[in-house]
Amino acid sequence: MTFTRTGIGGVGTSNFGRAPEQRIEALAWQAAEEALDDAGVEPREVDMAFVGSVFGAPGLANRVLAGVGLAGVPAFSIEAACASGTVALHEAHEAVRCGRAKTAIAIGVEQLSTQFTGPIVPEPTDPEGRSGLAMPALYALQASRYLQLHAVDPDLLAHVAVKNKSNGALNPRSHLGDRPPTFDEVLDSRPIAGPLTLLQCCPMSDGAAAAVITQHADDGHDVEILTSQRSSGALWTSPSEEPWGFSTVRATAERAFEAAGLTVDDVDVLEVHDAFTIGEVLTLEAIGLAAPGHGAELAPSGHTALGGRQPVNPSGGLLSRGHPLGATGLAQTAELVWQLRGAAGDRQVADARIALLETMGGGAAGVDANACVIALLRGPNR
Repeated sequence: MTFTRTGIGGVGTSNFGRAPEQRIEALAWQAAEEALDDAGVEPREVDMAFVGSVFGAPGLANRVLAGVGLAGVPAFSIEAACASGTVALHEAHEAVRCGRAKTAIAIGVEQLSTQFTGPIVPEPTDPEGRSGLAMPALYALQASRYLQLHAVDPDLLAHVAVKNKSNGALNPRSHLGDRPPTFDEVLDSRPIAGPLTLLQCCPMSDGAAAAVITQHADDGHDVEILTSQRSSGALWTSPSEEPWGFSTVRATAERAFEAAGLTVDDVDVLEVHDAFTIGEVLTLEAIGLAAPGHGAELAPSGHTALGGRQPVNPSGGLLSRGHPLGATGLAQTAELVWQLRGAAGDRQVADARIALLETMGGGAAGVDANACVIALLRGPNR
C-alpha cells in the first residue's frame, strides 16, 4: 500500500474562556472557518470531517459542519476524554495518509461552563466516581506519590505554573491572559487537593480549535505531520510501579520517535498535557526529556522556558490557555503550527523546526489512560 505524506494546511481557534451565552456550535464555527481560510480551502474541497467533543450533545458534529458549509460531508464524532481533539487530528491524518481523502478537517469543541459548576468527577459507576475522587484529587494522589518516591521538594511544581502562566500572558486567546502569578502567589493560592493549589490546576474553559489536513506541500506554509501515533491504555492495576498513564505515554512516544527516525533531543518545541502541574512533569519524564524523578527540575532550570533549550507549552498550556476538553489537542496543534511557521508573536520559539504534540485522555477505571496521541511535526523551510 502506498502512503501519502500529510501536512497541516491551516489551523484556527476561538478565544478560550467562559462563554455560556454562546452556542457550542458557534465556538466551533469560528475555529473551522479560520482553519479553512488559513488553508485556502473551500468547504466543497473537504472530503471528510472528524469532530472531537466529550460532553457535546448528540448530533453536534452535523450541526457544526452545517454551519460552515460542510453539510453532507462524512462526519465522524469522536470521544476520547481529553484526547478527543487529538484523536480527531490523528484520524484526519490517517484518512489522507491512506488515500481515503485528499482533504480532511479535524475540529474539537467543548463548553464546560454550561456543564459543570465544580471539578469534573469521573464516571459514577467507576470506583473513582463512587469514591468522589474528582480529577484534581486523582492528580494530587499522583503528585503526592511522586514527591515522596523521589524525595522532590513540593515547591518545584509551582515553577511549572509560573512558566506556563507567563507564556499564557503572551497569548491573546488565552483564558488566563492577565498578569501571571509569582512563585509565592502560586504556592499561597487556595489549596485544592494537597499538594496542588488553585493556580496549579487548569481552569474550566470553553473553546474550539480546528486543523485542515491535506497532502503535504512544500510551499513554505504547510506543516508536515512526520508521524501521528495513537494508543489506548492497557489494563492498569495497583501493583504497577508507574503512575497512571505513564506507560501509555512512554510507549506512544517510543513509537513516534521510531517512526520519524528522531529522538527527543531533536525536538525544538513541545505542547503537552498539563491539566495540573504534575501532569507536565510526568509527561516529560515519560517521553524521555528527563529521567524519572528529575522532570520537576526542568522548569526551574529554564530548560523548558521560552528562550530555553526546549520550550514546553509556549501557548500557556492547559494551565493558562485553558482546557476545553474536546478542543485541547487541536489548540495544541494550532500553537505548534504557528511556532513552526514563525508566526507566534511574542511567544515565538527561535528557529523552531521540529515540534512534539502530546495529549492524554483519562477517565476510565482499570485502564492506563483512555487514549494518548503523540505527533511529530516539521515546519516549512523559511
